[in-house]
Amino acid sequence: QVQLVESGGGSVQAGGSLTLSCPASGNISNINCMGWYRRLQGKQREMVAIIEASGTTTYADSVKGRFTISKDAAKNTIFLQLTTQKPEDTAIYDCFADELDPEYENYWSQGTQVTVSS
Repeated sequence: QVQLVESGGGSVQAGGSLTLSCPASGNISNINCMGWYRRLQGKQREMVAIIEASGTTTYADSVKGRFTISKDAAKNTIFLQLTTQKPEDTAIYDCFADELDPEYENYWSQGTQVTVSS
């Protein structure tokens, strides 16, 4: 089992910045990748950013150049820097972790609200 406890959400003005953090604890040795999805009001959950164990990153087109995902391997923590935020970034941001061995497992945080006002 992997536990994820996310923090760092809040309210900002358009153009502002926030940093989300998501430390992983428990049996973390088989984590293959971690990242964030977000739930926009009235829409399905969408991928925001992913960082693989190798360090390879993937971003949604809507956040490229504005959001940065990183990790501190020593602290088993990933971070998402949200900069130049737009009102359409308002959502609940969910941190996740995936395992592939010995079988696929998927873990989620409790989610954190990010609100961007114009």
